[in-house]
Amino acid sequence: MIKLTVVIITKNEELKIGSCLKSLLGLADEFIIVDDLSSDKTVEICKNFGAKIISSKSNGEFDKQRNIGIDNANGEWIMQLDADEIIPSESINKIRSAISEPKGFVGFEIRRKNFFLGKPILHSGNYGYTLKIFKKGAGYYIEKVHEKLKISGKIGKIDADINHYPFNSIFEVFERANFYTDIESAVFLKGIEKITEQRIKYELTIKSLRRFWKLYVKKQGYKDGMNGFIWCILNVIGPQMRWMKIWEQVEKKSKLIK
Repeated sequence: MIKLTVVIITKNEELKIGSCLKSLLGLADEFIIVDDLSSDKTVEICKNFGAKIISSKSNGEFDKQRNIGIDNANGEWIMQLDADEIIPSESINKIRSAISEPKGFVGFEIRRKNFFLGKPILHSGNYGYTLKIFKKGAGYYIEKVHEKLKISGKIGKIDADINHYPFNSIFEVFERANFYTDIESAVFLKGIEKITEQRIKYELTIKSLRRFWKLYVKKQGYKDGMNGFIWCILNVIGPQMRWMKIWEQVEKKSKLIK
């Protein structure tokens, strides 16, 4: 019986997916790739690792993509990953041990360590546990854009890391932020008749300053040096982009209350 299926959703990830799958060779019994119609060599690389490929256009509904992977998994346990995540060799035995003797748990959180331009970000709230592993039938994803895993049952913790390499350049940060904020602003504006100018100014100024203070000072982002400083700024710029796009749309449609 297949013990562990790893599900990965992809979209033009040829530069990262190979490293991800290679790190899983001692852990996964099955790979399922739910691919969002990639135009590069992503699918070809995944096939070389023996992965099962499911082509599905996401239309920004990432919960749907992950749930397709769940429905097609043959494993008793499922681990959901992104193409820019890597499992360190020292984490493999800990994961295997946890799912072999789950002690009543149907899901497991594991630490996710973010790397920014080659250096780990260990503060600003970016190094902590995230829910990634669950028994088939016990979990399903909800919320379209920033999908969340909903588990029915007890959740445990695995004292191990997943290394996350989301960006190789500042350009990639803005490219991804531009993609997600298009979706986020559209979702927010569904059903919204009017929005005040005061609300938008608040989100772009006071709320942004509070966010930076929280990440850089309260959550000690300053301990990660210059990389941490830039990381915290970028985590403020993303929401600002979303609110500027919201303003742009409501201004065009004359839905702004001054």
